[in-house]
Amino acid sequence: MTTIREVAKMAGVSVATVSRVINGNGKVKQATEEKVREIIKELNYVPSAIAVSLNNKKSKTIGLMLPDITNPFFAELAKGVEEVAKENGYTVILCNTNGDLQSELDHLQVLEQKYVDGIILSSHTLSYSDVEHIATPIVSIDRTLEGNFPSVTSNNFQGAVMAVRHLLEKGCKKIAHISGPQSIRTARLRLQGYLEVVGDLDWYTEALVADGDYEIKSGYEATRTLLQMNRDIDGIFAGNDLMAVGCLKAIHSLGLHVPRDISVIGFDGINFSKITIPELSTISQPIYDMGLLATNTLLKAMEGQCYEQMVYELDVQLIERDSTK
Repeated sequence: MTTIREVAKMAGVSVATVSRVINGNGKVKQATEEKVREIIKELNYVPSAIAVSLNNKKSKTIGLMLPDITNPFFAELAKGVEEVAKENGYTVILCNTNGDLQSELDHLQVLEQKYVDGIILSSHTLSYSDVEHIATPIVSIDRTLEGNFPSVTSNNFQGAVMAVRHLLEKGCKKIAHISGPQSIRTARLRLQGYLEVVGDLDWYTEALVADGDYEIKSGYEATRTLLQMNRDIDGIFAGNDLMAVGCLKAIHSLGLHVPRDISVIGFDGINFSKITIPELSTISQPIYDMGLLATNTLLKAMEGQCYEQMVYELDVQLIERDSTK
């Protein structure tokens, strides 16, 4: 493997001169620079990425911390982040935290040690005191973060209102909700949206809300419990698409039909919702665009630009499919 000393020797210059050419942080005569670059190309010399980053004080890397990379929602977010990062010459370091505070703290420490230029994270457990000491620019995605950190999310409350009103418009007389973990702000907002529509209706009771964890299994179990306690439920709003998939499976296991007996709508708009039987109606978030916007916001912060705004709340869209027709 070619070394920087070999490049310097062949070019007839010092190692320091070669280093200045590579890092672009010193005055070098144009003729000398051209000669050094010609030798670098001839010898196929590849500078150490670590050395370059230390000299430039830039690693050209972005840390991305997500709670569950197996969830298609976060996979789509990551795709958007990586797209913008790659276009701007950055590499993304992906960290899966499982939504665990200690894991998030450990990953933050590692990212700092790796001199990442910026961090995008989705957390419902980190507090301001956990991140206030971090000098690296931070942008929160999907979930808000305490303190002076910009966040990119969607209108979860309004999306839930749209979902429940859609079920009412389809003729549903008693609508249940499978909520996500109430420790997560998006889940709380979706529950609030559900209650905004049905809370004052004669048929509403607290027994129509079942707890889930944003996973398929919890959607299945919650649906069976709801239907055993309330046999006249004819509409279910699941807090995300994965739980809605579990809901469809549970209804089928009970010998019921969607949407003839029970209409079902989810939330997120993941691609998985297009291949269920029946295809799932959902509130679609602009997931990919959220990733794009979060990364562009971070890049501006990394360049020292002021944030144009602190909270970006993107619109959601009702996608009607066979599960509510």
